[in-house]
Amino acid sequence: MLQQLLPAGLFAFLLVFARLGPVFMLLPGIGEAFVPPRLRLTMALMVSLLLTPVVAGVLPAMPAAPGALIALIAGETVIGLFIGTVTRVLLSALQTAGMIIALETGLASALVTDPAGQQQGAIAGSFLFVFGVLLIFATGLYGPVFEAIVDSYAMMIPGAPLPLGDMADTIAQTVARSFAIALEISAPFVLVGLVVNLGLGLLARLLPQVQIFFVSLPLQILLGLATLSLGLAGGLLWFLNRYAGGLEQFLFPR
Repeated sequence: MLQQLLPAGLFAFLLVFARLGPVFMLLPGIGEAFVPPRLRLTMALMVSLLLTPVVAGVLPAMPAAPGALIALIAGETVIGLFIGTVTRVLLSALQTAGMIIALETGLASALVTDPAGQQQGAIAGSFLFVFGVLLIFATGLYGPVFEAIVDSYAMMIPGAPLPLGDMADTIAQTVARSFAIALEISAPFVLVGLVVNLGLGLLARLLPQVQIFFVSLPLQILLGLATLSLGLAGGLLWFLNRYAGGLEQFLFPR
């Protein structure tokens, strides 16, 4: 019955799209809320069309029962969500680093629209996020993601049982790596903020009649911006290296 309603070629294409669709929904830059859904859908369909002949040899035959077909598509969707989540969590290190930087530089109250979540966020986090996505496009770091999608058909064969335990462990390690990257990027700001706050604390004890922390806020912001201008290039290069390493480690290394 299903063979009559769904030709074999169309079945293979839809099965590939079931894995690629969630990836494009979460992929950095493409999966953002400000990207038109039609554009994401068009890109996912085009890449699925190109990828179908490449992985056709590992795709299973069309199941005879509708329930088996639904289970097969659901498994492919879970794999796509897993790949997209890894890329998204690694990129969230920039937003976490931006929040830490905003707290240390006195810019925590300067809120702008966060392009990732379409809500209010720290200006430093939004700036780093947009800059990071731009560098990912400029340096071609989307290549490892598409390689991982192709490799996933050898590691997670369609129709085979999903390694849910390994997937959960990988997500946990990705979250830990993302937080570590955020701390590494924001480490200079934490150090400068610690020194400044210790000095201001001593001044507050020596001059209790003066509102030291209120008066010194412009100086704190100035030092934070100076540190950002000096460490921005190095921090983003460090992020790109760690991001590429995370993709290689977690997304089906060769």
